[in-house]
Amino acid sequence: MSAHDLPIELRRALSRVARTPRLLVASDYDGTMAPIVSDPEKAFPHAESVRALRALASLAGTTAAVISGRALKDLAALSRLPAEVQLVGSHGSEFDIGFIHAIDADAKKLLGEITEELRRISALHAGTSVEAKPASVALHVRNADAEEGARALAAVRADAGQRVGVQVTEGKSVIELAVVATDKGHALDLIRHQDGATAAVFVGDDVTDEKAFARLQGPDLGVKVGPGDSLAEFRVSSTEDVAAALAFLLEERRTWLSGAHAPPIERLTMLASPRTVALVTPDATLTWLCHPEPDSASVFAHLLGGPEAGHFSVGPHRSALPLSQRYIDSTMTVQTRWASLSVTDYLPHDVRLGRTDLTRVISGQAAAVVTFAPRPEFGQGQVILEAVSEGLRVHGTNEPIVLRSPGVQWNVTSDGNQQTAHAVVDPSGGDVVLELRCGTEELGPSETPEQERRALAESYWSDWAKSLTLPTLKPDLMKRSALTLRGLVHVDSGAIMAAATTSLPEEIGGVRNWDYRYCWLRDAALTASALVSLGSLSEAEGYLDWVHDVLETLPGPERLHPLYTLHGGGLPPEAVIDSLPGYAGSRPVRIGNAANQQVQLDVFGPIVELIHDLSHAREKQGAEVALNDRDWELVCAMVEAVERRWFEPDHGIWEIRDNPRHHVYSKVMGWVTIDRAVALAEHFGRDIEPGWTPLRDKIADEVREKGWKDEVRSYTAAYDGTDLDAATLYIGLSGLIDPSDEKFAATVTATEAELRSGSTVYRYHHDDGLPGTEGGFHLCAAWLVEAYLLIGQRSQAEALFAQLVDAAGPTGLLSEEYDPVAERSLGNHPQAYSHLGLLRCAQLLA
Repeated sequence: MSAHDLPIELRRALSRVARTPRLLVASDYDGTMAPIVSDPEKAFPHAESVRALRALASLAGTTAAVISGRALKDLAALSRLPAEVQLVGSHGSEFDIGFIHAIDADAKKLLGEITEELRRISALHAGTSVEAKPASVALHVRNADAEEGARALAAVRADAGQRVGVQVTEGKSVIELAVVATDKGHALDLIRHQDGATAAVFVGDDVTDEKAFARLQGPDLGVKVGPGDSLAEFRVSSTEDVAAALAFLLEERRTWLSGAHAPPIERLTMLASPRTVALVTPDATLTWLCHPEPDSASVFAHLLGGPEAGHFSVGPHRSALPLSQRYIDSTMTVQTRWASLSVTDYLPHDVRLGRTDLTRVISGQAAAVVTFAPRPEFGQGQVILEAVSEGLRVHGTNEPIVLRSPGVQWNVTSDGNQQTAHAVVDPSGGDVVLELRCGTEELGPSETPEQERRALAESYWSDWAKSLTLPTLKPDLMKRSALTLRGLVHVDSGAIMAAATTSLPEEIGGVRNWDYRYCWLRDAALTASALVSLGSLSEAEGYLDWVHDVLETLPGPERLHPLYTLHGGGLPPEAVIDSLPGYAGSRPVRIGNAANQQVQLDVFGPIVELIHDLSHAREKQGAEVALNDRDWELVCAMVEAVERRWFEPDHGIWEIRDNPRHHVYSKVMGWVTIDRAVALAEHFGRDIEPGWTPLRDKIADEVREKGWKDEVRSYTAAYDGTDLDAATLYIGLSGLIDPSDEKFAATVTATEAELRSGSTVYRYHHDDGLPGTEGGFHLCAAWLVEAYLLIGQRSQAEALFAQLVDAAGPTGLLSEEYDPVAERSLGNHPQAYSHLGLLRCAQLLA
């Protein structure tokens, strides 16, 4: 029996239930797992059913159980089911072998009496047999003559079945008397509650299974085996069908949980406008887009949940692999090409506030297939698609969404839950233009022709790129890094995102999956400083305005959180989207970030360093006022924050979800805050408080004394241990100690030995309180490149930089981390840290 022989409606239902966060799969035994045979002792289960149940039980978020009328001891011996599968005997009265001890003395006495009565009845009726169980007794009449069996059953009903305290359950050719009140439905509910199942599948064949079917509701699924009235929604004819259904369910769930066919992270390409970002796969599937802001809920979450989570794909009618995907030079426009077909994607800029637009232009001589499947709210929203003359309207969303596609004939299909639109288009007679518009119901033509809209969007990027002073080393890659950083700038607010995505894993299949779509004070300041170093100041100006606005909401600067929403508000509580399986099965998918509530005392330093760099850049460009009063007030506020809190332990730059420590990096950045403030005051003629310089020196002295550990010949992660941290390299990179100091050289040597692995550098190796592992950080590799240069090891720096360059994807993007063994990218993508680190290395090496 093949799964393809199962009814199509059943297969669709199994596919749907396979995508529930926590699944319970339960089955009866006789007549379901095993065929009905004349000798109950020879009712062996189908091997295929056993394999499927065992494999289901081994999957994440999945429980498998067999709930049988047989005594638990006999069920375990006969079924030989592995320990992963939970066994429940006696119609739910036995959840473990020792259950008999839970029956009180009166129940035991009653059980003994009715057992003797059934044995007396069995002795009078040939072909019947008695099965004694820990909490019940059953009379089987399967092997008796029909009339003889009927008389035996009637005798039980008339006598023992009438006793007070006895629960009667009748099945096929059996009657069972229990001295505890339970049934298969109750057992199913107990397991569901115990494991927190969000949906259950139950398969059964007997009338006793109807009590389980009666408990099914909502997304649950019931399958009846064989004929007869039933509450089950679906039906199969044999135990072989059950094996096929379980095998099909296993494959569907395994595929969903593993995120099958997830494109490599480094091959994802980012589209950007001044307001939002989106990601496309190497085969031109729109895999990630949020609305109305980049840190809002997704409209397309294919990246984290596959096609069911929403996608917008274009490809050749005759299936083929793409020949290439590239950015149009100096822009954020992406072109994917097949033989005789291409798709050009960009985010238009001429849209009003509150709108998110995406334009896809299909060109060439070959027919293309378009699939449009919006799934709002991270795939949790249910949509209805309406085809109209100008395109598609999406109903059932919080925000209006339309797809303008004049002349395209759409076929809207449903899987019973969600609707998807399909079309075949022929661009040979002229480009086919598809315009996705989120935040409006307007389906009419744009005021500006498409080619002009594209030119407007592209000139925004290309004109800016021409204004930059880029490193001469790898200039094309450096330009792409600069464009990527600017693409993460949210111009409306001035905020800068740490990355474009949430929950791309630091370990495939692991739980270190975080939401980076927000504005971290540190990351944003470092990004803005990197752009200032290239000659672009407007991003820094906008970001500092954003910081000023955030400060106005606080009682004091020392109360700054590490991160905020793009519009400067507090983050929602960190939550899990259980309905998404995650990238390549890496769960959970998180929105929000609990690091918002941490103490991170290094954040003040990068802000002051940004003002330091920006002021000197303004001066270089001939600005009338290089350090204005508002920025100096911000510098003073950051110094004030350090004065009030520098001596406290904190969670550090890496946001470790463990107890706070006295992190060396945080102390160093406290020193940087005051050091750069003093330097600004000296250069631009500002007055400082008398305590600033002594405090700067005090912090430096403490770091030199408490941060160094003779036993490991290195400055360490924190005062209280000997574990190393790549961020500690900043003790020399910042200038707190002279790079010629032998202790800095020793720290570089120790960091290389402990934390470098081939082409990457890990943050640390100590236990941080979280399960699993992670890749090496591109930013840490960039720090080590700079450290190598500071201690005169240029060849080492050049070699590591070359490896960092090689880690970039085909369109020049870098994620957060890298796995040197699997040679694949990890973490959110593209990551600002990685690109600013790459730029810094190229500048120093050039």
